[in-house]
Amino acid sequence: MLSIVLLMLSISLATFVLQIRNQLLHHLERTIKPFDMVIGAKGSSLQLVLSSVLHIDNPTGNISLEKAMRIARNPMAKDIIPVSYGDNYKGIRILGTSKEYLTTYDASLQDGKLFEKPFEAVIGSSVAKKEELNVGDTFLSSHGLAKSALETHNDKPFIITGIVKPTYTIIDHLIITNLESIWEVHKHHDEPHHHEEEHHMEHVDAHSNPNDKHEEERQITSLLVKFRNPLGALQISRFINDKTTMQAAIPKFEIERLMGFLGIGFQTINGIATAILLVAGLSIFINLIKTVRERKQELALLRTYGANTFQLIKLVFLEALFLSFFGTAIGWFVGRISLWFLSIFTEDVYGYHFVFSLPTQKELIILVLVILTTLLAAISASLSLFKLNVSKIIFDA
Repeated sequence: MLSIVLLMLSISLATFVLQIRNQLLHHLERTIKPFDMVIGAKGSSLQLVLSSVLHIDNPTGNISLEKAMRIARNPMAKDIIPVSYGDNYKGIRILGTSKEYLTTYDASLQDGKLFEKPFEAVIGSSVAKKEELNVGDTFLSSHGLAKSALETHNDKPFIITGIVKPTYTIIDHLIITNLESIWEVHKHHDEPHHHEEEHHMEHVDAHSNPNDKHEEERQITSLLVKFRNPLGALQISRFINDKTTMQAAIPKFEIERLMGFLGIGFQTINGIATAILLVAGLSIFINLIKTVRERKQELALLRTYGANTFQLIKLVFLEALFLSFFGTAIGWFVGRISLWFLSIFTEDVYGYHFVFSLPTQKELIILVLVILTTLLAAISASLSLFKLNVSKIIFDA
């Protein structure tokens, strides 16, 4: 039992970490794939990518739509998508953008139609399921990105015009509307006290008077850009960071940096799993030797009934293989169950869930290593069987 428990712990830890790393990396790469660059306010470039592409952090601030578009309108730029946010519905972000944002993720409607006018919105499949919303339902947005209703826009309800089919991307967890909706809902939030809000999402009316000193130009949270040539992102990002009041971040670089930070934790847990696996292998080895010594009389009796040495060794090997397969199987299921519990937390907080998948190639390699380790232990424990003195053992009994 001790051998099985130790083996189970090591396998569950190893498979748990492997699945988190693989699924998280796949999710991040799939989410950032449509965009080569993010243009936003000065600040942390990683925060800019996390907030504008992955939607799991606060924005670095606002930028001028006109200035950002002027820079992004470059012959090397293929797609330019502005995004803006600042409100939520029960903690779900309301994103103002263009219809092209949905196209970049190959999203299609399951029901209804796309937004056409301000305060029309489409919702992701997870949002519809979680909040039990349907086409034609209305909801009120709350100021800020946190799940709160301290300041609800009671006079500006949104209406759901469509529900997006499951895409297994960030879209499933968003409420998406047009930019005009975000500008319109915030047109009265340019008073001084609103500039102290945590998310800094002060927008103005699209039809404001340019001569009014209290009215500012249209602002967005960030601009998502896809280039015809990857080199275009590097060239333009240097210009933006050095010559403008904005900043440009390369999602691919920032995600690699993030995974580098997380990799230290993954390596630490893998090291612990490896140490436990070595202890499990040693435990199996000790138990097999103990088994051979305790069963010498039974093994000697089997020899008298005609069993040869290799048949006795086969019994030891079968016991060792049973331990390795049983411990590995239980460990694999414990790892997957742990992943399922973690998925409940991440889906509620970050809008991302881990899936229950079949064993990966690396997990199969771990199984092979466990079997090889067990076989080595079985070989070492079986060496004494070649020196089995049948007559002496039976006589002593």
